[in-house]
Amino acid sequence: MTRRNVASGLAVLTVAAVLAGCANAKEVASSQDSTPTTTSPTTPTATTPTDTTPPDTTPTSPTNLPAGFGDGPPGSGLQRFYHQQVDWQSCGTGEQCANVWVPLDYKNPGGSAITLALKKKPATGTRQGSLFINPGGPGASGVDYVDQIQLGSDVTSAFDVVGFDPRGVGKSTPIDCLSDSELDTYVASDPTPDDQSEIQQMVDLWKAMTDGCRGRSGPLMDHMSTVEVAKDLDVLRALVGDDKLNYFGASYGTYIGATYAAEYPLKVGRMVLDGAVDPGQSPKNGELSQAKGFEGALDAYLKNCVQQGCPFGSTVGAAKQKIQNFLTSIDSTPLDVNGRKLTEGEAFLGIILPLYNKDYWSYETSALRSALAGDGSQMLYFADQYTDRQPDGTYSDNAMEAQSAVNCLDHPESESLAQIEAGRSQFLKASPTFGPAAMWWPYACSNWPAKAEFPQPDFHAKGAAPIVVVGTTRDPATPYQQAVDLSKMLDSGVLLSRNGDGHTAYGMGNSCIDTTIDNYLVNDAVPPDGKRC
Repeated sequence: MTRRNVASGLAVLTVAAVLAGCANAKEVASSQDSTPTTTSPTTPTATTPTDTTPPDTTPTSPTNLPAGFGDGPPGSGLQRFYHQQVDWQSCGTGEQCANVWVPLDYKNPGGSAITLALKKKPATGTRQGSLFINPGGPGASGVDYVDQIQLGSDVTSAFDVVGFDPRGVGKSTPIDCLSDSELDTYVASDPTPDDQSEIQQMVDLWKAMTDGCRGRSGPLMDHMSTVEVAKDLDVLRALVGDDKLNYFGASYGTYIGATYAAEYPLKVGRMVLDGAVDPGQSPKNGELSQAKGFEGALDAYLKNCVQQGCPFGSTVGAAKQKIQNFLTSIDSTPLDVNGRKLTEGEAFLGIILPLYNKDYWSYETSALRSALAGDGSQMLYFADQYTDRQPDGTYSDNAMEAQSAVNCLDHPESESLAQIEAGRSQFLKASPTFGPAAMWWPYACSNWPAKAEFPQPDFHAKGAAPIVVVGTTRDPATPYQQAVDLSKMLDSGVLLSRNGDGHTAYGMGNSCIDTTIDNYLVNDAVPPDGKRC
């Protein structure tokens, strides 16, 4: 699920389980185990693991470390991580789980280590190797994605499907920044501050977030970059005994894949990047592009709504104006919802969520109709789905916190409040509806206190095998042009396009896309560059 924190925007969200289930995720068949093996990072010689995975270690010093920190596997240097033994344990029908160590700091591999959580569905037929998968985020769980993605039966026959929670995420050693009640306040905060008092409230909330990350997570805050995730992924590749990495990434997961290819081009096997993020764009251009993408998705939804008899406007313009007026009114007067309030911040998320999949447009209409009539319960439910907030007030994962930690290391910004306000017209032109909030997105990563340890790599990935980059023409979260640009940037990039609405392409009802990707993964049948479905 590719999302970005409320203050810095919505980088890339792959919708998780909402209403009837995952929009672009399908269940994978399971079968007998295929024992993983370990290899050296430079000489992939397979050996069969037998030892148990290291237990979670509670640190004794310093005290501000999350669970999962420890000394790591025996041995010295980086090799000890590549040669560690993995103990796969049954964790469901035909599924296996494990925890492995990776260095906290790749520049000091003899220092502290953190854990990564893995989940595997073994191949049902003749095994070709492993297919690592990631659903995006930053902050989404690859472990959960194993039970959500519905790969073709020929793919699951040929590959062990392996999901992993990236460093700092989910069941891996987690980054933590805020309590549940503090996260409630953060999510509900005003995304469109109108005066100096409201701007100061935004500044104070963001400082509470950054101070919380440092206080609760210590040095993990400094080591959440995607370059470090790519380095982790190479350790995982070795631990399953594969000479090359086979990978399917969606949304922000494409950024992980592209970064891996840039870091280890000669170790790329078959790689699909669906709903691609363009790593070459500036943060500001990316934010403007995404705001424009959401506006386009809203236009497409409203056009469809009007054709069917829209309950809040007979034209796209009239319906959109009513939505904009609603957001303005709820800014000053939130709606009561069973003891809670639907604020503008939550309504913003609630409107955006159903735009990720055309199948959810009818739910968008229902939620908007109710909210305009004074009942914000459906809209608040969508906001809770977006943030993974449970009915008891807890959050089922740490995705909202992990998003900030990753995005701001990957894409630091340096805009002052005055510069942000001076850029208002750019955002309003790109997105009259979402621009008043999007204009503030640069603030968060202009004020993130940690800096990435590793520079961004050369995304040409010279020498890599063909990489299939997939774009959807009316994708709101990762606009289509980003896939075009990434396919051109990668020396071996091959563009595959879906003409349609919604975020990502695979599993969205386009058999041409699904068959093309399945055939590439199983048979290495590289589609012609520029193929459209």
